[in-house]
Amino acid sequence: MGLSPASSSSGGSSSRGVPTSLAEINVTPMVDVMLVLLIIFMISAPLMQQGVQVDLPKANAQTLNEVPEQLVLVVNKNRQILINGNAIEPGTLRTRLEAVVSVKPNIEVFIQADQNIPYGFIAQAMAEVKKAKISRIGLVTQPAEAGFKL
Repeated sequence: MGLSPASSSSGGSSSRGVPTSLAEINVTPMVDVMLVLLIIFMISAPLMQQGVQVDLPKANAQTLNEVPEQLVLVVNKNRQILINGNAIEPGTLRTRLEAVVSVKPNIEVFIQADQNIPYGFIAQAMAEVKKAKISRIGLVTQPAEAGFKL
């Protein structure tokens, strides 16, 4: 905030008037603080993501629109299977999926597998999903780098 001197009287006297305060707010410091907060949130938001670390393979495929009735089947590098983030016991995949299908018959399953898992293990997981009478199965990949060709 600043002070503004009052105009001197026209009588030629050199006395100064009473200073008055300006009613203007300087928004520059507020904008600076907001920009700093925005930068802090932009840097810290990706660091707050939690989940199972999976090294996804890369592929040139278009993204799918999200459907509310879907399951994400994660296979990590230790061959542990998780359904929507919940670990399951080995050998119980089909029974758990059959229980889900009995409630939601049009469910979609997206398999998110580490790229270092052998293809045979993923094929077995896909076969279990098919045996549970789920026909819509998708594989989750990361976008490939520019210039990647087979």
